[in-house]
Amino acid sequence: MNDKKSNKCINRRSFLSYSAAAGAGLVMSRMAHGRETIRKPDDINVAILGTGAQGQVLLNAGLKIPGLRFKAVCDIWTDYNQKRAAGLLKKYGHEVNSYVDYLEMLAQEKDLDAVIIATPDFWHAEHAISCMNAGLHVYCEKEMSNSLEKARQMVSASRETGKLLQIGHQRRSNPRYIHCYERLIKEAKILGRITTINAQWNRSVQPDLGWPKNYAIPPEVLKKYGFESMEQFRNWRWYRKLGGGPIVDLGSHQIDIFSWFLGTVPVSVIASGGTDYYDRKSHEWYDTVMAIYEFQTNDGIVRAFYQTLTTNSNQGYFEVFMGDQGTLFISESAGRGGIYREQTAPEWTKWVDMGYVSAPVEETTLLEEALVLDVRETIAPPQHGIPVVFNDPYHKPHLENFFNAVRGTKKLNCPAEIGYETAVSVLKVNEAVEAGKKLMFAHDEFTL
Repeated sequence: MNDKKSNKCINRRSFLSYSAAAGAGLVMSRMAHGRETIRKPDDINVAILGTGAQGQVLLNAGLKIPGLRFKAVCDIWTDYNQKRAAGLLKKYGHEVNSYVDYLEMLAQEKDLDAVIIATPDFWHAEHAISCMNAGLHVYCEKEMSNSLEKARQMVSASRETGKLLQIGHQRRSNPRYIHCYERLIKEAKILGRITTINAQWNRSVQPDLGWPKNYAIPPEVLKKYGFESMEQFRNWRWYRKLGGGPIVDLGSHQIDIFSWFLGTVPVSVIASGGTDYYDRKSHEWYDTVMAIYEFQTNDGIVRAFYQTLTTNSNQGYFEVFMGDQGTLFISESAGRGGIYREQTAPEWTKWVDMGYVSAPVEETTLLEEALVLDVRETIAPPQHGIPVVFNDPYHKPHLENFFNAVRGTKKLNCPAEIGYETAVSVLKVNEAVEAGKKLMFAHDEFTL
């Protein structure tokens, strides 16, 4: 990483040579730090920028993808994150160089094709733009940025440089989600008219992240990279200038799915939230948020409720899409999910025979059969399964999609424009909490 002042010296022209090297490098790499290696045609040379908790998740997933050659690791926490990541890669046969300054990495590493960025949100724009200007394709974790202006700059940089920019909304590459969208919602319209969405991500109370005191980053280094203390560095998601709080960190993944499955962006949002549990000095963002979106679809209004709690983990995280003919319950957690037919809906025998849904699981017991229902009650519909088994690391398909797009064999599942639309939808929630009223989305907020 580097400070913004230093980044002014980086521009597209000064890194033109790197763009050419990246293209030629798909056949054979140049001399890199005294070693020359032959590359297979499909090999991709990769750097990872930011190797904290999320960077480690992406690294572990990347190690399971054939054809990736990790060449560089960059992180300001040299004695901990950086050392751990470099050690893991070397264990798996990747000869990597380690850096603190990402500009130094771009200047020294002559044969990189792509970079994975998993730094704090407030660094995403500067890192992504500099890497694209240096001729690299970029996989950037969500949220795209904690600033819409910077997110727009990221989109512009991708367009101007012609470099790919994939945003890390990994559900868009998850085979279970793709099946539900393409087969059940888009083709079969198995839910009928979707009217309502409920979703949540609940987490239990957790202490702030600590650190080994003998591995603390020197204060001058922290200050250079935008942090006032190790406490802030370790818990940056809670600070307003650095992250966006749980609604951005957690909710962004699921709110993105609302727009994807409905095929449109929201028209309004109203939200309630606050720092109700934690110390407001160390948790500047809200620990509890509840939001209601309105979407205008071709079939009518859809209302979507979303909540994120950091004080109770009840039922974890999931999304529920409800229509007049059925309900889809889905979660990134591979063991959860089901589809439920309304009693008044047409039979789903056709979709069972085609393998779109599994046969229903009958859960009726003798006690339930003998039960006399009140006039206000209805019998719960039987559960059909989602017939897609997915046991890989959650981020692996999204990374594979990105690297296949780099090879030219696939299109990005979440390009910069989609990531930007989601950022508009999600960042508006915090604004709605502060405003204490419904906020409308102007159509041009989503256009670039």
